[in-house]
Amino acid sequence: MREEIHVIISELESTSKVVHGMRTYYTGLLYGTEVVLVFSRWGKVASATTATLLINEFNVDEIIFTGVAGSVDPGVEIGDVVIGRNLYQHDMDASPLAEPLVVPLLDKKCFIANGERNTLLQKAAIGFLSQGLSAVNNETLNSFDIDQPSCHLGDIASGDQFISTPSQIKKIRAILPKALCVEMEGASVAQVCFEYDIHFNIVRTISDKADDNSHIDFPRFASEVASLYAHGILENYFSLKAIQ
Repeated sequence: MREEIHVIISELESTSKVVHGMRTYYTGLLYGTEVVLVFSRWGKVASATTATLLINEFNVDEIIFTGVAGSVDPGVEIGDVVIGRNLYQHDMDASPLAEPLVVPLLDKKCFIANGERNTLLQKAAIGFLSQGLSAVNNETLNSFDIDQPSCHLGDIASGDQFISTPSQIKKIRAILPKALCVEMEGASVAQVCFEYDIHFNIVRTISDKADDNSHIDFPRFASEVASLYAHGILENYFSLKAIQ
């Protein structure tokens, strides 16, 4: 959501912007690193389009996708962070030409994030949750029932559906029993990066449990929680990269 990036935009130094394909791309320095920041828009097509343009127009060598997601694992709570290790498109089914989940021509069911950078992002997220969570207003934390959030590393399921019922969760869990959360963009970004041989990582803040109670105030959550999570995690991540 646009609300998720406003804090990071305010941190950019030497900022300039350009519009391509109905998206505004902000370039500048973020914690000493040259970056491009953009709101991808929702869904697999939109996010894949954005990732492709980032690679071809801005020559990026790494893409980090941050955003919210719904938990589909009982152990993943609202306010937790999920770092994607294996990215699946839960709605990919080209059978009988290929097995369910398999991306035709690539013959892959999932796209695997870079392990070393996964580890750095996990450290960055754990550091934020243990030390920097004070950046989020206590009243806001309480209003979303966020208490002692954790960081998880594992499978993420992507699809062009808003998941909000137990029956949808059951269907996803049947084909991806290890999935921690569900969202609408990560695996498509991962596929683009795989095809271009670009490092990627997907970082998700859990906004809801993807069930009948999932209709929270998403703009408020994005603005007051997810944006601050992204800010803190990325600041830690770039600091860790700098001392490697």
